Amino acid sequence: MPGAARTRPLPGRPTNTGTHPLKRTRSKAEERAVERLRRICLGFPGVEEKISWGELTWRAGKIFAQMDTHHHGAEHVAVWLPLPPGLQEALIAEDPVRFFRPPYVGHKGWVGLRIDGRPDWKVVESVVRDAHDFISSSQGSRRPRRLALEE
Repeated sequence: MPGAARTRPLPGRPTNTGTHPLKRTRSKAEERAVERLRRICLGFPGVEEKISWGELTWRAGKIFAQMDTHHHGAEHVAVWLPLPPGLQEALIAEDPVRFFRPPYVGHKGWVGLRIDGRPDWKVVESVVRDAHDFISSSQGSRRPRRLALEE
């Protein structure tokens, strides 16, 4: 459970072994937001943290959360999360300032969630939990085959 991880120190960040340069935050506030997100993601059992495409990712078998640290010059710091069908649209419609359809994976139902500024960390934790549970569930592991039929 993510809340239980608050008392343990976070492990060091993984080493970037890929060819993409590591994306960097622009302020101490953004760095604190990334560390808070790391604490949430690493609080789930069996989670592995890796750097892919120059960004932190968290996996429960498959990726359930990926950082977006000013991706292609964007002004925001966010996390991208895979969600069950229909949830992306509902979240964006409810709060288009906080939620967005990310490039590359948005067409597959992933949602972007801004963590810069003053995010509601209860909402962040809840949506990250939904993504983790979705990927960890049997529905999450069947998802790519269903999407392949829809495309």
